[in-house]
Amino acid sequence: MRMIVFFLVGLLVHVVFFMSIFDIYFTSPLVHGMAPHASPLPAPASRLVLVVADGLRADSLYKPDANGSTRAPYLRNVIEEQGSWGVSHTRVPTESRPGHVALIAGFYEDVSAVAKGWKENPVEFDSVFNESRHTWCWGSPDILPMFNVFFLHLLGIDTNGHAHRPQSQEYLENVALVDSGVKELVSIMEDFFENDGRTAYVFTSDHGMTDWGSHGAGHPSETLTPLLVWGAGVQAAQRVPEPQNYHDGYLQEWKLEGLRRLDVNQGVLPLQYLNTSDVFKAESVYTNAVQILEQFKVTSCPSVGHFLLNLLAHRLLTESRQAELISKARVLIRLEKYEEAISLCRSLIGHALEGLTYYHTYDRFFLGCSVVLGFTGWTSYVVLVILKTHASLRRPPTHTGLNPSVAVGVALLMGLFLMTQRSPPTYYVYCLLPVPVWYSVIKELGTLTDLVRSYSSLPLCKCLGYFVLVTFGIELLVVSFFHRSMLTIGLALLSLWPLLSGIYTKARVRSVSWVVGCLCLASFPMMPVVGREPNVHMVTCAGILSLFISACYLWSARKRSIPHLTDLCAYVPTSTHSSLQLKQGLPLSNQIISWITLGSSLLVPLLSSTRLFHRLLSIFLTLTATFLLLSTGSEALFPPVLSWLMFVWINIEQEAMLSQGIPGRLELSTIDFSDNIDITKIRQLKLDDIRRSYFFVFFIITAFFGTGNIASINSFDPASVYCFLTVFNPFIMGGLMMWKVMIPFVIVMCTFESIQVTTQLSSRSLFLIVLVISDLMALHFFFLVQDNGSWLDIGTSISHYVIVMSMTIFLMLLSLVTHVLTSRRVSLCRTRKMHFP
Repeated sequence: MRMIVFFLVGLLVHVVFFMSIFDIYFTSPLVHGMAPHASPLPAPASRLVLVVADGLRADSLYKPDANGSTRAPYLRNVIEEQGSWGVSHTRVPTESRPGHVALIAGFYEDVSAVAKGWKENPVEFDSVFNESRHTWCWGSPDILPMFNVFFLHLLGIDTNGHAHRPQSQEYLENVALVDSGVKELVSIMEDFFENDGRTAYVFTSDHGMTDWGSHGAGHPSETLTPLLVWGAGVQAAQRVPEPQNYHDGYLQEWKLEGLRRLDVNQGVLPLQYLNTSDVFKAESVYTNAVQILEQFKVTSCPSVGHFLLNLLAHRLLTESRQAELISKARVLIRLEKYEEAISLCRSLIGHALEGLTYYHTYDRFFLGCSVVLGFTGWTSYVVLVILKTHASLRRPPTHTGLNPSVAVGVALLMGLFLMTQRSPPTYYVYCLLPVPVWYSVIKELGTLTDLVRSYSSLPLCKCLGYFVLVTFGIELLVVSFFHRSMLTIGLALLSLWPLLSGIYTKARVRSVSWVVGCLCLASFPMMPVVGREPNVHMVTCAGILSLFISACYLWSARKRSIPHLTDLCAYVPTSTHSSLQLKQGLPLSNQIISWITLGSSLLVPLLSSTRLFHRLLSIFLTLTATFLLLSTGSEALFPPVLSWLMFVWINIEQEAMLSQGIPGRLELSTIDFSDNIDITKIRQLKLDDIRRSYFFVFFIITAFFGTGNIASINSFDPASVYCFLTVFNPFIMGGLMMWKVMIPFVIVMCTFESIQVTTQLSSRSLFLIVLVISDLMALHFFFLVQDNGSWLDIGTSISHYVIVMSMTIFLMLLSLVTHVLTSRRVSLCRTRKMHFP
């Protein structure tokens, strides 16, 4: 009962730590309640036509084809004769909603929208549409409702890019179709308004697309989008005889060296695009500065708690200084010193944005300290529980001299401080949680005292060696999140384990198999996770390898090898790829086989024997068959190689137990998953169990990054689901690719389940060690979270923390699935019990 309470408390603590990220980093930067300001001068255009070609890359529009002719003759003529052009630089996430928000509202994506999947508005915001008298829209029904405003949204390019890739004829023909459509649209607009010359046109894209048909990350093909502006109030095409200051080589590649290129970052007022008077430009920048200063005034209203830190914020604009600079800018405009006024306003905008950032991040340090304090306290408590419950250091809690009233007093003081800060309710949870956690740690310090007193009976050098190795191992895993190649180094080091532990002298064949398996698996983190070209021959080789491994086992077990679905599933991707290349679509028979294989992958193992290797072989074959159908190249070899190494790991752990002299060692051939474990045979923890837990975490991370990165769906090829469907459906495709990532996890989890049974160790004991390792990694990532730089850097650092934080919960849930998958059996008919040799 006490352990159930412990796990429930642990789950609550991790949920609190997980949710803290949303209050520390995912808070909305948007400000409300400002006084509106507008430019007093009339606008140079009476109407604006905004055309968004969803998923259009900059090079797909600008770059001539192989014959040197343009795919978009009308828009090319706009560039050369009528308007201004450039490259707009989007930010991560390069998805539809973030791109449109930046275009329409003038700010980068509100990070709190991540909880809505970039589909809904968590906080209302103003936009150019809200400030217009009349707005109309045409476009895709899944995009327009995001904004309840109106514009022309062209989805065909994005759909063709996902289905056929941006280099395909379908994608490029859609670009030509859009070009002709824009030409017709402009003609209709000009005719309707009788060519009054008061219409401005903007043609752009919300994001680009990679060569393999995906978007969402920060590759230049995703972040570089075209921008064409022409019409009323817009600078006409400018010829430039001298070289332009761009070193990316695009001007030469696009044959646009002689036309001025004007790049923009979305959200920044691009004065160089305007063909207006200097006074209009100065008034526009002045209005922009006043609007941002209004946001700063609302944000910087000090509470009692803010007062002291406001005194330290000497770099920020005081209210009197703001008024002084705004007044000076107005005087410069009246004196017709427009350049000076524009320069001063831009300086004001920079200072105001710095101030907005300061107040937006004001609570991060304080909340961060509270979370770290609670984190370290919880990890310390788990270590003490392990020592007390599973390491023969049992003793009742000792009186530490710390009165409970002291903890209550600390909690009351903290609550009073938060009240003066007018903090939200969640802040009380983050700040008060460390108090009971650390009180519990101090109460259990007697356990640590016992450990220190018994140091003479423990191999101190071995303990220190394990401490150094575990520390190095955790650091290696942390770095592997940023550099997958570190897993290659780790696997190379793991291959030395039988040599260093002395197992090699007792089990040479198994040791050699371990070394070969580690080195083969080490090649996968060196392979690219994105941009792979399809290689169905590798999928076929993976199927043959899987059948060879299973045949070797069945032969060694004196069983006849029977045909399996794996050989058929190795053929289906080849057939599907050939059919799609011939533009014949997905064969119905291939689709039926694929879905039947997917549906039976978790049912077929339940029909097999629950003997250890028989059940593991059944799981391996069914999961590998599904993985083959979801593969397009060399990643298909990953499950067979991983399964072989896991098979060797189970066997070699038996030799490790024999070398340690652990009594009651079970023979692998006699182990049945369905047998209840005898509690009297459950042993206490040994130092080697730390190694086993670390191996488990290491292989989970290897499965995590082996063929892709679950943190970014962009690292998977949409073509991998073409055996199941070819019609673009992001939900089904995402679910299939997620299952593809889960398959290596299930293989590792089933192996860990087997090791728990064979080593006679409580799964609770091993999971507590895994919990400590994952929490230490999470603490690293908490310190590595970035709050500046590109959105990609910030989002990646936060996602690492979230992934590791949820790892233990995810593994616990997955362990329940694998327990059912290994120990349960479904009988289709009543038969007498069979015993295998």
